[in-house]
Amino acid sequence: MKGTTTIGSAVIERLHQLGVRHIFGIPGDYVLSLYKLLETSPIRHVGTTREDCAGFAADAYARINGIGAVCVTYCVGGLNCVNAIACAYAERSPVVLLTGSPGLSERVRTPYMHHMVRDFSTQREVFANITVAAVSLDDPSTAEREMDRAFAALLRYRRPIYIEIPRDLVHAPLPASLRPLRLDDEPSDPAALEEAISEVRTMLASARRPCILAGAEIGRFGLHDDLTRLVERLNVPIASTLMGKSVIREDHPLHVGIYGGLIARNEVQQFVNESDCLLILGSILSDVEDLDAQSPLLTEGRTIHATADRVAIKHHRYETIRFQDFVRGLGSASLPSFVSRPLPAQIPTADRAVAPTAPITLQGLFRHLDSILDKNTLVIADVGESLFAAADLHVHRRFEFLAPAYYTSMGFAVPAAVGASFADPSLRPIVLVGDGAFQMTGSELSTCVRYGQSPIVIVLNNRGYSTEREILEGPFNDVHEWQYERICDVIGGGVGSRIATQGEFERTLATALADSGRLHVLNVLLDPADRSPGMVRLARRLGEKLSTDKP
Repeated sequence: MKGTTTIGSAVIERLHQLGVRHIFGIPGDYVLSLYKLLETSPIRHVGTTREDCAGFAADAYARINGIGAVCVTYCVGGLNCVNAIACAYAERSPVVLLTGSPGLSERVRTPYMHHMVRDFSTQREVFANITVAAVSLDDPSTAEREMDRAFAALLRYRRPIYIEIPRDLVHAPLPASLRPLRLDDEPSDPAALEEAISEVRTMLASARRPCILAGAEIGRFGLHDDLTRLVERLNVPIASTLMGKSVIREDHPLHVGIYGGLIARNEVQQFVNESDCLLILGSILSDVEDLDAQSPLLTEGRTIHATADRVAIKHHRYETIRFQDFVRGLGSASLPSFVSRPLPAQIPTADRAVAPTAPITLQGLFRHLDSILDKNTLVIADVGESLFAAADLHVHRRFEFLAPAYYTSMGFAVPAAVGASFADPSLRPIVLVGDGAFQMTGSELSTCVRYGQSPIVIVLNNRGYSTEREILEGPFNDVHEWQYERICDVIGGGVGSRIATQGEFERTLATALADSGRLHVLNVLLDPADRSPGMVRLARRLGEKLSTDKP
């Protein structure tokens, strides 16, 4: 950027230096000056239909690109992003929320201004609870230091940050030229790192059945290759969490499947639980996707658990070790190699073809979908059957699977397709979304048409919320049935199809895959009672868990 460096131009330049090439959002009066700067910057603005959709798009962009950004106006725009930013925080996705606010001079003259909720700091205080740094750049003398502090936190923890600029300071000049980017100023303590790796070596030396459980932070820190090298050096089986699905190729001979406290196949769950040393890398411990509190692996001190927050080995905590340094250090350390042992059987393939005239079922749909996935497809799953059935799909490349698997916010998938398509245009998104989730954010397909994107959207139309039905049946789980395929007529682009049989699904999907230049919406008519194996496992275990809560 030419000329004097201002607060607004400094933030945009930093975003560009960190790899942001697209920013998602909707304009508003408090952020128009920032939008004007974006217009002349190397960063392309992508307009969405809703602010929360902009947040989900930025989240998906970040999961593939390494960092994403959203720019919205004060309060009415920012607070609409709360759920999307909360999702990014919970799932370790590095999203920058950039927003404007009333000018400092205006605040003196007018104590109450439009869009304001309680006071001028309300929005920032809300986001302070769901980001790793929330800053207001309201002083040119400290603006550079404050924004770089926020960016350093984003890179350290791979979680969202919040940056607010009062609108009368967007063009305020900095006292000096923007300094070179220097963010990584907290390296791991070498002695602590050496001690931690030595402790891992000791634990592995006494193990006979070690296993690795990999989660989403492997992807957030770009450690896929490091993980694969570690697995192969140790010759140790590896399971992925649902949130970490695709951090390693699932056709790798040492991959045993998806492990999750509520959705794992029994064979995978038993295999992991029976290991005598579990190396958990980049995964949080939750009821959805990890070990439960009663697991012997947790109660008997047989775990090594490393995340961006800390490294924990048995009962020791290493707060001064960076996650990526630990993973890479393991990969280069002298560690034992193990003898191969039998792994759980893979998911069996269908023993016979489904008749083309047979009604479409979840089993038929997902088995066929599994057969056509390749390195050029990207699966994006929303919450419900879309997610739990998709857990059994096989992915063969990084970033082949995106989903809000831990936070489980409905409405993620369609706007995520927008962000993912900009992050990596070489991948064709296949969006799996339930009818309930589609009714929340399906309008974002308008953005796909606007920017010439061509996802394949498969709407699982079972006329209700399948997960909730499985927990507690009732009319409150029903949704009004739309003619989903006709949204293409409304938004002025794409091809819509209504599908009732297996043959129709296979033919329509083949046509959509061959038609790479257009959006396709497949309205798949399912029996409301149809359930995937993943949903059955979830319901059974959740039912068992809930039964213990009764008086």
